[in-house]
Amino acid sequence: MAESIRYAGEVFQGYNKPKRTPGDSKKFAVLVKDDEGEDKIVRFGDPSMENYRNGPRGEGGHGDEERREDFKRRHNCTEKNDRTTPGYWSCNWSW
Repeated sequence: MAESIRYAGEVFQGYNKPKRTPGDSKKFAVLVKDDEGEDKIVRFGDPSMENYRNGPRGEGGHGDEERREDFKRRHNCTEKNDRTTPGYWSCNWSW
């Protein structure tokens, strides 16, 4: 089992492994390394939105291809390639 990483008072299961956050500001947090090799916490996800990631596919969840395509088009997901940004994680992990 991978060793836990402590950073800024939080515990992560490793780099690039999103976890749920207990606060009200964002739904998820992930620990990444930036281009200079420094650790950075990226917070993403609207906590007021339902969590379709773990829900039933094809019933309005992320298994609905039309809904996924609409989200990715609205948020320009094809341009989100930087792992140190919330947009990258929303597009490539949540959806």
